[in-house]
Amino acid sequence: MFKVKILLIGPSECGKTALANFLSDTTESIGADYSPTQGVRFESCWPALMKDSNGVAVVFNPDVPSHLKEIETWYSAFISSQGLLEGQCLLIAHHKPGSGADTNRPSLAPQLNKLPLIHSNLEEEPEEVRQEFNKYLGKVMRMLSESQEREEMSIIT
Repeated sequence: MFKVKILLIGPSECGKTALANFLSDTTESIGADYSPTQGVRFESCWPALMKDSNGVAVVFNPDVPSHLKEIETWYSAFISSQGLLEGQCLLIAHHKPGSGADTNRPSLAPQLNKLPLIHSNLEEEPEEVRQEFNKYLGKVMRMLSESQEREEMSIIT
């Protein structure tokens, strides 16, 4: 068995903490009051965050137009520059409580349109969000396992 390190990144106030708490079963309630998390806002820290990462989930609020542009920066810094494969990445359009979630694919930059996207609405369909995220984790784990097997086979031959 091996550890899987997935980064949950994205613009300020997009719901990363609420989503992370829900996915890790560390929260009792879904619709709690907003309390900003002291995040890593300095680009100089990003390489340290990426070290030994197996995947990246980019969270954004599709109702905030600036987020659609800002996630391009996150893509460049954490996905493109690290050479991650599409299967190691996930876009999460996180809808805040009471936003009337639009589940259409938002207008994204071409490079982002290649990545898998799920909609997250913790008020209306929390278990669907968990299932989709678990599918993503399973895909990353399979990729790691296959990579490890290829490495072991190359050592043997």
